[in-house]
Amino acid sequence: MASGRPLVALLDGRDCSLEMPILKDVATVAFCDAQSTQEIHEKVLNEAVGALLYHGINLKRDELEKFKALKIIVRIGSGYDNVDLKAAAELGIAVSNVPFACVEEVADSAMSLILNLYRRTTFLHNSLKSGSRPNSAEGVRELAAGATRIRGDTLGIIGLGRIGTAVARRAQAFGFEIIFYDPYLLDGIGRALGYQQVTTLQELLTRSDCVSLHCNVNENNIHFMNENTFKMMRRGAFFVNTSRGCLVDEQALATALKEGKLKGAGLDVTTNEPFSYSSSPLRDAPNCVITPHSAWVSDKSSVELREEAAQEVRRAITGRIPTSLRNCVNKDQLVLHPQHIQVGGGGSHPHHPVLPQQQQHHSQLPSTATGMLTASTVTPNLHQLPGAWQHPATAAAIAAATGGRSVVGEVAGGMIHSPQPPPQSLSHQHIDTNGSTVASSGGPPPYHRMERVPHPQLLAPSAATPQQPPPPQQHTAVAQPTTTTPSSAATESQQQQQQQSSAAASSVSSAAAAQQQQQQASSSVALSPTNHQQQNTPGEQQQVSSATVDSSTTSQQQQVSVTSTV
Repeated sequence: MASGRPLVALLDGRDCSLEMPILKDVATVAFCDAQSTQEIHEKVLNEAVGALLYHGINLKRDELEKFKALKIIVRIGSGYDNVDLKAAAELGIAVSNVPFACVEEVADSAMSLILNLYRRTTFLHNSLKSGSRPNSAEGVRELAAGATRIRGDTLGIIGLGRIGTAVARRAQAFGFEIIFYDPYLLDGIGRALGYQQVTTLQELLTRSDCVSLHCNVNENNIHFMNENTFKMMRRGAFFVNTSRGCLVDEQALATALKEGKLKGAGLDVTTNEPFSYSSSPLRDAPNCVITPHSAWVSDKSSVELREEAAQEVRRAITGRIPTSLRNCVNKDQLVLHPQHIQVGGGGSHPHHPVLPQQQQHHSQLPSTATGMLTASTVTPNLHQLPGAWQHPATAAAIAAATGGRSVVGEVAGGMIHSPQPPPQSLSHQHIDTNGSTVASSGGPPPYHRMERVPHPQLLAPSAATPQQPPPPQQHTAVAQPTTTTPSSAATESQQQQQQQSSAAASSVSSAAAAQQQQQQASSSVALSPTNHQQQNTPGEQQQVSSATVDSSTTSQQQQVSVTSTV
């Protein structure tokens, strides 16, 4: 692998063809195709600063501690229950997801399952495939017994996030009455959206003809759909789950189906994946349609998920963690450990060193005295300046020293920092779609409940004040005693006027010279190139094994397969 370049690893996949064009100039990309950390090569565990993963591998505290340089994990999808967010934050590892790329696909799949249950499409297909041949209207009616009209039925949605809202819009077009339960939404949102909001889970279950889950997983809602909650549902209701399998007690669901409490169930997620009928309590449950966690898949969503995940890794390498990330889901936990927060593109914890790209950026900065100014960033707003620079006179002096440009960059100890308003941290957990919690760069929708948490001040204004231009030199005329004749008085008046004119000209030239010196001093600070411009060769993928390193080079990239013998 190219020296000095950060290593990014796809942990549970084997295709990096979409990630390479995005990361090749800032990182080396490898893939592991692992199902556990025991299958990940030691080089990845020791050197990888970024990790991409689907839902096929779990990263709890013990697994996270095996990574010695990891700074960013990006889940290629919206759910992230396979990553321990708290442990990651304590180790200085940011965790991001891609919450938007497969919203339409999952919503369409949920509607497909609902329609399947109401119109019995899959069951009728299987009946014909098994040899049924109804030859009369009565025979067809008997075969399709249980098919239900949609219009007028009530669809209860648990979790009105991105996908929950998309499902509600689709279902309403089919004639469903929509009710929803989401304790993290403000009262009155249902009226704005045209849906009815209920205040308790019990009310939703007792009123719904079909219940669809679209909520995240946390320590308090494992198996919240259990024997008691299924008993609250209407007899003959339908149940659909496209979020996470661990939300449902599958044994209780199987019992409800066998006893006729529920008419049917549609599941895209199960407790154990990959799903096996032979070992599942649902193996002999009637009227149950199960798909293999495929609701997110389409030709377009598969590309968008991977490209956005790679872009998030790129933002982590070339920017700051976590402030440069768009979808960091453990930012609240990270701010509780400020020693891990990167200021100006660097880390401080010995277990997680500065990323090579960021280290190179810092090493190229000139050694300058504390307090010297540099026009690293131009801003049109005075309120964006550090607190010590917000005084109008000070700002005017800075503008004069930098040729009329407003400066927000400052050099302290040889390192440039660009002061920015501290990000607002949200303390709430928003129930979202497909088992995720919203953590987008713009924050949650304005109708969500939130609490503002004081954010640690990441950038303190420089104690040194900018140097003021030297005051213009003062010239005073000394009066000499003379005789008071009319002609001499006129001559003396002319001489005084000439002296005043010369003094004013000297003052203007002195001020201009001082301003020119200030401009030269400010423009003499050499700025380093941005940390994503590299002189290295293009990124590459390599084949790594425990004994040998085999590299096969194509015209633009190399394919990497990282394997390890346990």
